[in-house]
Amino acid sequence: MSEGRVLIYGGRGALGATCVSYFKNKQWWVGSIDLKENEQADLNVIVKPDLDWLEQEKVVLKGIGESLNEKKVDAVICVAGGWAGGNAASADFLKNADMMWKQSVWSSTIAASVGAKYLKEGGLITLPGANPALQGTPGMIGYGMAKAAVHQLTKSLAVEKSGLPNGCNAFAILPVTLDTPMNRKWMPKADTSTWTPLEFIADLFYRWSKNEDRPKNGSLVSLITKDNTTSLVMD
Repeated sequence: MSEGRVLIYGGRGALGATCVSYFKNKQWWVGSIDLKENEQADLNVIVKPDLDWLEQEKVVLKGIGESLNEKKVDAVICVAGGWAGGNAASADFLKNADMMWKQSVWSSTIAASVGAKYLKEGGLITLPGANPALQGTPGMIGYGMAKAAVHQLTKSLAVEKSGLPNGCNAFAILPVTLDTPMNRKWMPKADTSTWTPLEFIADLFYRWSKNEDRPKNGSLVSLITKDNTTSLVMD
């Protein structure tokens, strides 16, 4: 028997794969939703990027529903997303803004739809915000817009009549910089003592999923790392 059940949206990315591995090591049933399969997961729902928003939702809900067979999950954890820069004068401004919307907002809203249908009462949904999007982001406007929308979605899911089951909590994590292999590759001279370890976030999700140390419902949880120590700052 598994200790619990969790769905990881973006389960093949750096953070998502760390979360899948972490929960599996805790004897949880884990479902992964991503563009590619995660071999560690008990369920893989593969989403093709050429599908539109509604088609992606249909694929995800169908794949989860067929596997769960009326069972519910303790948590829906969305860590899907990406990054692109550019200001209003950039040649790729709208192209990048469109990509950011698809990577962060589409996935987060589909995760919310999944939560409404498959979360247990008192369950958890977390979405991928970003600390810089609490302010203006002139060098990465599309990214900031998408993440601000995720912040608003989080706040909406936390209030009455959001559509989530009774007693569910919604949070967004707002990292500054994550300690991922790609960030280390592209920023080899950066001060990594200010980067947040992926295992720290996986453990945070695990404890929240067990209803331990949860912040106030609707919290935007900034992850501020200094001298290799991460603190949580709530908005």
